[in-house]
Amino acid sequence: MRARVAAWFDTQRGGLFLWSPVCLAVGIGLYFALPVEPDPTAWAVLATALAAGGAAMAAGFWRWPLLVAVMLVGAGLGLAGVRSALVAGPVLDFRYYGAVEGRVVEVDRSGSDKPRMTLDRVVLERTPPDRTPRRVRISLHGDQRWLSPAPGNVVIVTAHLSGPEGPVEPGGFDFQRMAWFEGLGAVGYARTPALLLEPSGRGLPVARLRAHMTAAIVAALPGDAGAFAAAITTGDRSSIETATLDALRASNLAHLLAISGLHMGLLTGLVFGALRVILALFPASVGWPAKSIAAMGALAAGAAYLALSGGNVATQRAFIMAAVMLVAVLVGRRAMTLRAVAIAALIVLVLRPDALTGPGFQMSFAATTALVVAFRFIRDRGTGPRGAVLTWAFALFVSSAVAGAATAPVGAAQFNQLSPYGLVANLVSVPVMGLTIMPAALLAAVLAPLGLAWIGLALMEPGIRWILLVATRVAALDGATVPVPSPPPFTLALLALGALWLILWHGRVRWIGAAPVLAAFAMWSAVERPTVLVAPSAALVGIMGPEGRALSKPRGAGFAARVWLENDGDPTDQPAAAERPGWDQATGQARTDLGGTVLWHVYGRGGIERAQALCTSGNVVVSSQPVPQPGDCLMLDPRTLEKTGSVAIYAGGEGLRIVTARERAGLRPWNGADRQRDRRIARADQ
Repeated sequence: MRARVAAWFDTQRGGLFLWSPVCLAVGIGLYFALPVEPDPTAWAVLATALAAGGAAMAAGFWRWPLLVAVMLVGAGLGLAGVRSALVAGPVLDFRYYGAVEGRVVEVDRSGSDKPRMTLDRVVLERTPPDRTPRRVRISLHGDQRWLSPAPGNVVIVTAHLSGPEGPVEPGGFDFQRMAWFEGLGAVGYARTPALLLEPSGRGLPVARLRAHMTAAIVAALPGDAGAFAAAITTGDRSSIETATLDALRASNLAHLLAISGLHMGLLTGLVFGALRVILALFPASVGWPAKSIAAMGALAAGAAYLALSGGNVATQRAFIMAAVMLVAVLVGRRAMTLRAVAIAALIVLVLRPDALTGPGFQMSFAATTALVVAFRFIRDRGTGPRGAVLTWAFALFVSSAVAGAATAPVGAAQFNQLSPYGLVANLVSVPVMGLTIMPAALLAAVLAPLGLAWIGLALMEPGIRWILLVATRVAALDGATVPVPSPPPFTLALLALGALWLILWHGRVRWIGAAPVLAAFAMWSAVERPTVLVAPSAALVGIMGPEGRALSKPRGAGFAARVWLENDGDPTDQPAAAERPGWDQATGQARTDLGGTVLWHVYGRGGIERAQALCTSGNVVVSSQPVPQPGDCLMLDPRTLEKTGSVAIYAGGEGLRIVTARERAGLRPWNGADRQRDRRIARADQ
């Protein structure tokens, strides 16, 4: 049996390395799926096991693929834990209102289209340093004419702050986890003017250069064209209007804004090609390693683009991918191979294990892997048209179709929509991006030191306006977006593992991978959405009815309302959902039958007394105010929800099944498990 297994793996020897990032990702995924954070003993056991495995591999057991796979899974688990510990910092565990002082490190726009600034070196009045978050993010409401925040400014503002909130439904997007890994310890808003304490000094030179470039671009190209140009050159999207963003998303062109693989590939490809042409024009360069010189120049250009664009996770990932391919050129290897993709994925996962859970990582590597496989298949079969123009058109069509198909499940799961016309929009937009906009952007960068950047910007404008026109027209078509409900937990992981088995394994056994792919889509199509959803603040309740989810209020808790409806695959907005016949708006009673249980949402003046009166056997009462002496009912008030997070209720033949966000998310550092433990210890010591 052992010989048969060894022979079976021997047939895969050429492709086993490609499974390295997959195994590492499995370990990282296991860390994020744990119900509780491992204690020091568990980490010590893992470290000992990895050390023993490393010794075994050094002794020659690296030839055992299963041992290597287990080691990589364990390494992924450990890497994620180490990353979580390294980013740990104070998180605000109370509601704060008062003066906030700090240095501006980033300026963008909030979901409500308000200016937003991220501060470090934070000072909060009456708050000791050990409880003060390292970074906070504040949306600026009201009249803010006195300050246009820029990186490096030291500002002061009176703001409302609180710790990042958990998922608005159990198993949903976990903002607390994202904020933890971004170093955000508090978020909030200000309605009073922000004031400048100190202008930008010598700190944050790259951020200040980005801000200066953004201002120059927007001044040279007013309106949406300048905002688009700034987004693809400096990564600053703060000037883009919400309506424009919505149109780009609906037409599946929003990826053109993100400085990712497309932009980095176009830039480094242009520099590589231009340097080879320039070197070929000089007779003195004969005998020089022109390809290697061009690759090093392209690598330097990519690194500069990474720095100037802000160096976010998506751009880091794109640069690593481009760097791996350019290094392959330097050492005389083929650039676009699955091995290069695997190396890039390994580097990204080692540096940022938390990137695995984000849509950027999932979509970029899904697209890149699918493209490499598709073009390898075309090359090996010798198919495809002849002639430069036909080959280019064919490659464009295949690239857009394959990348769109590979990223569609991730996009549908993460953003709850499909764009049927996205292929057409990309076919008429991506060539413009590659042939006019990016070369013109490179020209603008070269001419900028001479004060002639306006020439490149002027050449960019027609192409940008074309893309914006395509986005607007496509978004206006009937059926431009198809809403999709969120999949059950682990559906994407099952789909990815099945697809990777189909791609990476050799022989007939590869077709086993079709089973998890089909199972994932079957699970998705039969997903059961909660009958009742309760917001973590108790400010909103939604109950599923025959016409869709009916909301208890037309206003309030707007973020929760939007996310619930998106996750249902429902394009309705909050006011329309509140008009559905699921609630008696006058009394707050749900009309939908819950198997004999009556649901009430109580809010407003006199709510406490009314909630107490309604809290009888067989009732579920959601109160937006804390109820001190609840009766014989299921009472969901702010004090209860502070412990449980948002609540989902499923109604079935066996009665009500209640699931809380804390049950799904577990007790982890980012949702306050450590802080709650510390408070319990402090109380015990007193």
